Amino acid sequence: MDTAVKKPIKFTYEDYLHFPEDKRYEIIDGEVHMVPSPVPHHQMVLGNLYLRLCEFVDKKGIGEVYLAPLDVVLSEIDVVQPDIMFISKERLNIITEKNIQGAPDLIVEIISPTSEYRDRVIKRKLYSKYEVKEYWLVDLEKKEIEVMSLKESGLETVKIYKKTDILESLVLKGIKIKLDEIF
Repeated sequence: MDTAVKKPIKFTYEDYLHFPEDKRYEIIDGEVHMVPSPVPHHQMVLGNLYLRLCEFVDKKGIGEVYLAPLDVVLSEIDVVQPDIMFISKERLNIITEKNIQGAPDLIVEIISPTSEYRDRVIKRKLYSKYEVKEYWLVDLEKKEIEVMSLKESGLETVKIYKKTDILESLVLKGIKIKLDEIF
């Protein structure tokens, strides 16, 4: 007796465009992930980081910084909404009227208890695959930021910055962010 094996449905960006707009979603390898609404501390840290990044990027004239919710279409079956993203001046052509078509140079994700595995494992692999040059994981509980840089084997941790440290970036050369002003 033959038994048919059902293939899981892979959602596409086209499907995603028809999802209800009252919630945030991401599609990773065709699988839908609902993104819960952030808590106030998440938003405070997000705002603080965004301001520092915008000040630096605008002053240097090196690109654009964006906040979620904004679709980053990595492929037809990989669509994410990173908390913060930086796109260098040389790659501004990936910015369209409706979304970002390709990998930003830098992505920042703020970890929540419900997103930790997805941010640390699934998205790290995803961002490695699409060659995001730098990935920051912000841990609100530990008050630290893990900075990863793209190597041949994928995104690897360069340094974990604590609340008393001054964060530096390989992508945003010259930036210095005092983390005690972020958390």
